[in-house]
Amino acid sequence: MRLIIKNGRVIDPAQSMDEKIDILIEDGKIKKIDKDLKDDNAEIIDAQKLFVFPGLIDMHTHLREPGYEYKEDIATGTRAAAAGGITSIACMANTDPINDNEGVTSYIIEKAKKAGVVNVFPIGAVSKQLKGKELVEMGYISDAGAVGFSDDGYPVRSSIVMRRAFEYQKIIGKIIIEHAEELELSGDGVANESPLSYKLGLRGIPDASETSIIARDIEILRQVGGKLHIAHVSSKWSLELIEKAKRDGLNITAEVTPHHLLLNEEFVSTYSPNYKMKPPLRTEEDRVALVDGIKRGIIDVIASDHAPHTEDEKELEFNFAPFGIIGLETMVGLVFDKLVMSGIINLKRFAELLSVNPAKILGLKSKGSLEVGKDADITIIDPEKKMIIDSEKFQSKAKNTPFKGWEIKGVPVITIVSGKVVFKR
Repeated sequence: MRLIIKNGRVIDPAQSMDEKIDILIEDGKIKKIDKDLKDDNAEIIDAQKLFVFPGLIDMHTHLREPGYEYKEDIATGTRAAAAGGITSIACMANTDPINDNEGVTSYIIEKAKKAGVVNVFPIGAVSKQLKGKELVEMGYISDAGAVGFSDDGYPVRSSIVMRRAFEYQKIIGKIIIEHAEELELSGDGVANESPLSYKLGLRGIPDASETSIIARDIEILRQVGGKLHIAHVSSKWSLELIEKAKRDGLNITAEVTPHHLLLNEEFVSTYSPNYKMKPPLRTEEDRVALVDGIKRGIIDVIASDHAPHTEDEKELEFNFAPFGIIGLETMVGLVFDKLVMSGIINLKRFAELLSVNPAKILGLKSKGSLEVGKDADITIIDPEKKMIIDSEKFQSKAKNTPFKGWEIKGVPVITIVSGKVVFKR
């Protein structure tokens, strides 16, 4: 199959490209990039007045399969990703059974080939059963296709297990992703610990819960080497630790979610469980610091932390509802509208945060660029198109979003995976 994307403004930081140019796709790969391409046998997509990006990557999602298919499954999760302009997703290990062995990793990959519409890359657990006591067989899980390791949902609880993970990681080359949370400090907290949480009568989670694990991991990384990625950063103090570690030359990267960039703890005053997540929404000062961290390059990635739950679960009162919100269908539009259209970041930085950097961190060599020979994964965005976020129209099984009713301008209109259009708005 041959496809030509014509007249679009192509933004590809990997090639220092930002120009109006055509793209020829053949057999799922980028065949040629040039002015005024013609091919009588090719399907044409006219991208006039549209932005054309290397396929966007969400490196932090929860697909829930196997085990929790009533919340989400690979089929619905990947359709949600395609509708949100995402061409590749990395899915976390807290399934049932947990992805702590090569059998589960292989199952996810094979199921995604059959039922998925975007690329699915499994993240294996760091420790067996996510208990933080015993390291998994990282080599076997890596060989089965895992692109990284994380106990997400929990931190790697044991310092010695984390050290051993870094040591093994240096052999296999796959990233360690840390859910930074000191569980004893978090306790049974449900919101950011602050004067507001006391006023609301909600048990608090201090930012020290996050920073203490980040500080521990940085010191282990400094001692033994390796690569560390900090998931869903929420605190300005965490940013300071990460920035210093980068200055010291450590191989550390970090991500932030759209909800931590756009919302603060004041939203919890509604007691809506759709504002309940881990880490919790923190102060406005923290939120502003995270946006500044995006601008200054301390943050490397924006990821959704897509965490689907049923409506029955999320309709419980705040203290009893599960943590987490969905984001696959809202992340790209929210980031484009609130950060790009507002002038906080430019198109190049947008592509770095959502495509180039995730591909580098996860070691996806055929992703994150539109270079000739790379996979033809492409996201096309209409900067003028407006959309009201309506969870009832989502492809996902879940509806637990705090952004329902928000109007966004600049949304993905065409998602292409391996040269095939998998979503068109």
